[in-house]
Amino acid sequence: MNDVSPHKPRLSRAHLLELLRQMLRVRRFEERCVELYTQEKIRGFLHVYIGEEAVGTGVMHGLGPEDAVVSTYREHGHALLNRIPMDRVMAEMYGKVTGCSRGRGGSMHLFDARARFFGGNAIVGGGLPLAVGLALADKLAGRSRVTACFFGDGAAAEGAFHESLNLAALWQLPVLFVCENNLYAMGTALRLAHAQTELTRKAEALGVPAESVDGMDVVAVEAAGARLRQALRAGQGPRFLECRTYRFRAHSMFDPELYRDRAEVEAWKERDPIPRLAAWMQRSGLLHEGEREALEGEIAGELEQAVAEAEAAEWEPEASLLDHVYRAPPTWSPPPPAAETEPLDLSFREAFRLGLIEALEHDERVFLMGEDIGHYGGCYAVSRGLLERFGPERIRDTPLSENGFTGAGIGAALGEARPIVEIMTVNFSLLAMDQIVNSAATLLHMSGGEFGVPLVIRMATGAGRQVAAQHSHSLEHWYAHVPGLKVLAPGTLQDARYMLWAALQDPNPVLIFEHVMLYNREGRLEPLPQGVDIRHAAIRRPGRDLSLITYGGSLPKTLEAAEALAGEGIEAEVVDLRVLRPLDTSTLLESLGRTHRAVIVDEGWKTGSLAGEIAAILAEQAFWSLDAPIERVCTDEIPIPYPRHLENAALPQVEDILAAARRVMGAGP
Repeated sequence: MNDVSPHKPRLSRAHLLELLRQMLRVRRFEERCVELYTQEKIRGFLHVYIGEEAVGTGVMHGLGPEDAVVSTYREHGHALLNRIPMDRVMAEMYGKVTGCSRGRGGSMHLFDARARFFGGNAIVGGGLPLAVGLALADKLAGRSRVTACFFGDGAAAEGAFHESLNLAALWQLPVLFVCENNLYAMGTALRLAHAQTELTRKAEALGVPAESVDGMDVVAVEAAGARLRQALRAGQGPRFLECRTYRFRAHSMFDPELYRDRAEVEAWKERDPIPRLAAWMQRSGLLHEGEREALEGEIAGELEQAVAEAEAAEWEPEASLLDHVYRAPPTWSPPPPAAETEPLDLSFREAFRLGLIEALEHDERVFLMGEDIGHYGGCYAVSRGLLERFGPERIRDTPLSENGFTGAGIGAALGEARPIVEIMTVNFSLLAMDQIVNSAATLLHMSGGEFGVPLVIRMATGAGRQVAAQHSHSLEHWYAHVPGLKVLAPGTLQDARYMLWAALQDPNPVLIFEHVMLYNREGRLEPLPQGVDIRHAAIRRPGRDLSLITYGGSLPKTLEAAEALAGEGIEAEVVDLRVLRPLDTSTLLESLGRTHRAVIVDEGWKTGSLAGEIAAILAEQAFWSLDAPIERVCTDEIPIPYPRHLENAALPQVEDILAAARRVMGAGP
């Protein structure tokens, strides 16, 4: 920074002093955090921003209060720069209840809803899809905002990077992607991890205009950021800014830093952005004697006060341990606004479609997105005709990028939209599990209640169509394992028709698993003007001798078995779980209290199954009510075969349920 080059603005002395103050403030905060870490006041992973302050300062300085920020695990600087007060950040570093995330997030997860700071993210590249979704919500609502998304060079190798930039370019979203290229992802150098080390070319290949800037020059960064924000606010689509920078400290405080030469570090320190700006200002007569010392004194006072307040702050009491896992649903949920008044003869496919139409017609915030849901009409034809009826903004075809568009759905929910994300089949959800488990399920908790994720994800599940092992999974129990998610499995026409509306009224992420063998099944839909209660299991057939417990695609088989048992004089009660998380244990225990015997039918594999969890609950809480051992009817422990006879042999069938029921009835008193 020997002079102000033509591409840099001519800045006032007051503005330059403010840039210097902001960088110094971040630097001193980070240095103090290192000290506190060595004193074991701060724990976990600590990634400091020392050396990279010019990037955050230059980019953040021009953002407005309505603009959003999505960050990385090295986010303290971003949080401090005109976003979150230092005392709240420091308290969060300590894990105290006065922290910006109530102590639940720690160093890597700083959040603030008022500041529209959507947090750091411990998953490399995990914030990029969220930024896309936030910008999508703004565009759908007609708001003129920018979302700034910070990430490191390591993230440019992740699938989330490519998926997110592609979506942002495809939909022309106002996202400023800021790559803080410090040459090392963790310990592996950029040149060893990327075949194409010019990261701007990666962005350009995805349709995102890109430029690179000296990230150790705060004036250059600010000028570039201003240019790109202007394009964003003009509706010209996303922009990519690579800032070539360097972290002077190790990747984290756990890092022995054996991978880079000390001479390299010292050479980069010669370009330290703070003395670089200060020296240029002095030479130019813009930094007067004693002004830097005054800034340092002001910052030291603020820092000492923040540390003192963090030391004195309370820990969150253990009594509140289970807070911020779910947001409480409204005590009264409005009934479906377009409930049928007369019975209808229809298929499950048509019932699911009616639910989608109702949601789209009666809530302008709702939109549907997923693979082939628009022009193709959906893999299972559930969304056929919706594109023509509601248009491409609300019936939004996506690329084949499950992690990207699911994360975008999460971001859109954070941005006050009500997205319905369709993942074509449950096996494809494995590509989106990062966003479902690491973002949707955890954001409310990590943010100390700041950010809920009111999102619905639909997906087809189950076997029976001769599509072999990779398309025949029943993995809903995996998601039912995860706190923070709600998991539903409709098994009746009424649930297929009305469950979606109830899920959209819930302020939490809700996953709906639609069994593939139900789509073509037809029946009579009885009107349910009050809607369905997605808090409780349902007794589908009362009985006194035996409880048959099941859900989803296994419900018709179980009801058929119950009718056959009635012909043998055995009155079986059929319990439809329909809510897999949180389980309605009260209904299960009440049923077992009447029948004293149980058979659990679950299309998942027996090992680690939901059936095993239910059996454990019944054994723990109702052991003395049992008159016989609990039986489980599950899929054989093999990948599902292709031939029809082998597939049928592997899956639970009516005869398997009958055999288990007879064994239970023949055991005990």
